[in-house]
Amino acid sequence: MHKALLKSGAAVMLLQSGLACAAPDEAPAAPAATATEAGVASAAVSAVIVTGTRASGLKVENSASPIQVLDSASLQRTGQPDLIQALAQNLPSFTAQAVGGDTANLTLSARLRGLSPNNTLVLVNGKRRHGTANLAVLGGPYQGGAAADLNYIPVAAIDHVEVLQDGAAAQYGSDAIAGVINIILKSNSRGGTASVTGGGYPDGGGRTGGGSVNIGLAPFDKAYLSITAESKYHGHSDRGGIDPRVNDPANLKAMPLLFQAPGYPNVNHISGDAQYHLNVLAANFGLEIDDDTSVYAIATFGKKDASAFENYRMPNRLPAIYPLGFSPKETLKQQDYALTAGVKGKLAGWNLDLSSTYGNDTSKIGVTGSANVSLFADTGYTPTVFSAGEFIASQLTTSLEGSREFAVGWSSPLNVAMGLEHRVDKYEIVAGDAAARYKEGSQSYPGFSLTDAGSHRRTNQAAYVDFSASPVKDWLLDFAARYEHFSDFGNAKVGKLTSRYDFTPDVGLRGTFSNGFRAPTLAESYYSATNVSPRSAFVQLAPNSAGAALVGINGLKPERSTNLSLGLVLNPARNLTMTLDAYQITIRDRIVGSGQVFGSGNAVNSPAVVAAILANGNVLDPTVSQTGINIFSNAVNTRSRGLEFVSTLSSNFGKGGKVDWSVAANYNQVKVTKVNQAPLQLQPQTLLDPAAISDLETASPKMRVNLGALWRIGAWTINLRETVYGKSSEMELNEAGTDYYQTQISTKAITDLELGYKLNSAWSLALGANNLFNQYPNQKNAKLLSEQRAGLDNAAVSVYPSFSPFGINGGYYYARANYKF
Repeated sequence: MHKALLKSGAAVMLLQSGLACAAPDEAPAAPAATATEAGVASAAVSAVIVTGTRASGLKVENSASPIQVLDSASLQRTGQPDLIQALAQNLPSFTAQAVGGDTANLTLSARLRGLSPNNTLVLVNGKRRHGTANLAVLGGPYQGGAAADLNYIPVAAIDHVEVLQDGAAAQYGSDAIAGVINIILKSNSRGGTASVTGGGYPDGGGRTGGGSVNIGLAPFDKAYLSITAESKYHGHSDRGGIDPRVNDPANLKAMPLLFQAPGYPNVNHISGDAQYHLNVLAANFGLEIDDDTSVYAIATFGKKDASAFENYRMPNRLPAIYPLGFSPKETLKQQDYALTAGVKGKLAGWNLDLSSTYGNDTSKIGVTGSANVSLFADTGYTPTVFSAGEFIASQLTTSLEGSREFAVGWSSPLNVAMGLEHRVDKYEIVAGDAAARYKEGSQSYPGFSLTDAGSHRRTNQAAYVDFSASPVKDWLLDFAARYEHFSDFGNAKVGKLTSRYDFTPDVGLRGTFSNGFRAPTLAESYYSATNVSPRSAFVQLAPNSAGAALVGINGLKPERSTNLSLGLVLNPARNLTMTLDAYQITIRDRIVGSGQVFGSGNAVNSPAVVAAILANGNVLDPTVSQTGINIFSNAVNTRSRGLEFVSTLSSNFGKGGKVDWSVAANYNQVKVTKVNQAPLQLQPQTLLDPAAISDLETASPKMRVNLGALWRIGAWTINLRETVYGKSSEMELNEAGTDYYQTQISTKAITDLELGYKLNSAWSLALGANNLFNQYPNQKNAKLLSEQRAGLDNAAVSVYPSFSPFGINGGYYYARANYKF
């Protein structure tokens, strides 16, 4: 805590020195309250935005909604070639997942303002992006996440990113409760860039290498084709402790070969990064047919091969094949692609845009270095490599949008926008191979059973209208309304009112009021599988299944939200801007994953849970000591209240160079205001235990502050960022199943530093560090770890909390070379 305060204090003093010594740039700087570049002011300050408004020509500094813009340079300067990490390091309200459980470790996600990843809508060039098929199932703050996988958008293909931090369901539809991330791709018709980077963790593991190239072409007159290819590799890391089972005297006596297990006693590698190799292509095309008509297309295609360690299995599990025990790995072979085609034109004074987007994500799950113990016992044979099954998610969106300005005698014309949208979503689970699903299935990850498998479909039709204008000078009004019809949930009506008034060129007040609607994803509604460890087996019941009905759950309802925001925009000097926005988001019938609901092996168990597992057709490992279920339900109402502050300052020190300073801070408090009572079949157990509630309320820091300075002097560039993370915590059930212990991560200040040098007009080099001083989060609760070790619980391997907002691997040091042509 004291070190964190000292480091953040030094950064504040540095920023204050910039304020005290700043001399205005020779050329007046345009106001830019909300643009950031690696956490500092950007040249994209006066960029025209297309997110959060249907009016054309609106600049970011004039937006009536809180919006931040990140340009391509800021994304690149974050070190790791990863869009999720790039956004998380720049935006205080955007938190990235550091490590996941089971297949969630193979597809990490992120969340905005402490809400579910599913509450943030992702657009590419303003068009809806499809979600991942790989649902985050296990408990934690990202549970249930099936949003768009941002890492299938090459960073080198991005011109800038517009992040609307406000509810926008009325403007963009379901999913936009927390906000919108709109990724704007490059549209260069000549030239390009190339980049190579490499790095790793100083304490071992996480070796990373990547390369990218972007090239602009002009295939026809008045046409552009921007093509980007990106390839990256990231290696395993291991930050786990010793598995207490492997140094227990009784186990060592019963299994004398245990000493010979590779790496003994560090044989359990589950706590760390997954390994992956990702290749992605992107293309952005546009052709101007005449002054009024153009066609465009966007295509992305990517493949990922990934693997993650699971818990070590002891030598007595299957000594005939694995006399030294074994460490299974989950594998992922994922293919993700999307194609958008559209035409823009004018008709009778209306600006029209007709487009269609199709996206597909297919995830093939496998298990290697494993076995099916029951299959071997019954037949004398078991494979060691299994196909556990597949997830397939797709989305087809077709939209027609139009806008036109009308002179109505106000200070500005009335902009009228309206549109129609039709969407088809599909989600499918493909059963695993016969060996993977025989009885209890393959060790560490059983194959999807025939009762898990299924194909599901939803259609959605929507219509919206949007009016915006300035009735009098300096007062902007925007009203949007939307009607949606879902094939499985009926109708929804949502609206949004936005206003901004500029009292002077230096002072403006803005605010929004809206309501929202989010239908559960098909994955949340229909995902079903068995999650296992050496000691337990839990069935993830689909809320629409017969087994769920036995425990009193009869499907999911949509979430409904209300958003309020009020903000102040200040430009006290031509080189200094500030914004402060307060917000409140209430969500009714929020869809969350349950805590552990036990059928056997706990202090409190429910017979209905055992019946539900049998009805679902699951056969569980007979050697485990605990069984139960997890299930998604509309279990809670929540309220999020917060403040968002952004300030940028440009300083010119003459021969001492130029410095862009920034402060970006977020305070966000999530409160569970109501817990819907558990069905009678489960009582006295509850759907949400203290662990699940803590994942909603305290697992993300309430406070985060980014302090930045970008210093340019001659051919040198120095980028310094200090990020202060407030306290975060999570509850976890003790070994006896009778109490919960709290693990708390104290306030931490994390320093990022990059030193860049421009060799000539084409080449530049950079050396940098994320988490320069190699800081780690606090370890898990000492009493909890002590009980887990005494109980020979493999959970004791995870000594660092997975909910850490800055990861569990310590520092990351890297080098990068860039070439511009």
